[in-house]
Amino acid sequence: MFQDKKVIIFDMDGTLIDSVGIWNVVDRELITRLGGEALDEMSIQQKRDELLRSFSHTQDAYLEYCDFLAHTYNAPFSKEEIRSMRYAIAQHYLKNVIDFKPDAHTLLHYLKERGYQLVIASTTSQNNLNIYIHENNAMRQKVDFEKTFSLILGRETVSKIKPHPEVHHFIMQKLDVTPQECLVIEDSLVGIEAAHNAGIDVIAMFDSYAKHEEAELRQRSLGYFEDYKALFGALKEELGKN
Repeated sequence: MFQDKKVIIFDMDGTLIDSVGIWNVVDRELITRLGGEALDEMSIQQKRDELLRSFSHTQDAYLEYCDFLAHTYNAPFSKEEIRSMRYAIAQHYLKNVIDFKPDAHTLLHYLKERGYQLVIASTTSQNNLNIYIHENNAMRQKVDFEKTFSLILGRETVSKIKPHPEVHHFIMQKLDVTPQECLVIEDSLVGIEAAHNAGIDVIAMFDSYAKHEEAELRQRSLGYFEDYKALFGALKEELGKN
């Protein structure tokens, strides 16, 4: 999997960090504030995923998602105001609750020491990424983002989000590498599709909020790992043979 690779590209939400459930909580509170019924979090996630996929060709898929919420709940706010409300609700979680998945930081340090270039390619906003980098003390104590990653890319980097491969094309151009020299680590089918559309090999990490996609994730990836301890073990076994 890692043999002959130079660049390892990580998704953020659900892959490196435990955050998908947090965004479900945030959106549940947001919908309640907009006058909607308190939906269950899985329904919220599935609808959000569906809409973001359908809006992936737009300039700002999350802004269009907020526009959908405005119309659905007859909210007296603009889509920009609803997006601001969403981020205001999320601030506490971004700074104080979200953390790396267990052993993810250990894998990052190991890969960096072995000479790989590491990249974050996320559909979350650059503002959220900056909070993780500069204000989330739990994450900052484990990883120096600016020294560890060659590129940290939020959704504003490109005009089309995953499953469109634009972000991967951008990375390969910036780092002057081929698809064969890259490996993507993802937790969702949308992310796997983006990697495939760019011609890049991909491995999948388990995330409880993508459990319903597990069979297809296994089928469409080079490997499927329950946690970073398992991936780290496979990585050391592979590289130890060379």
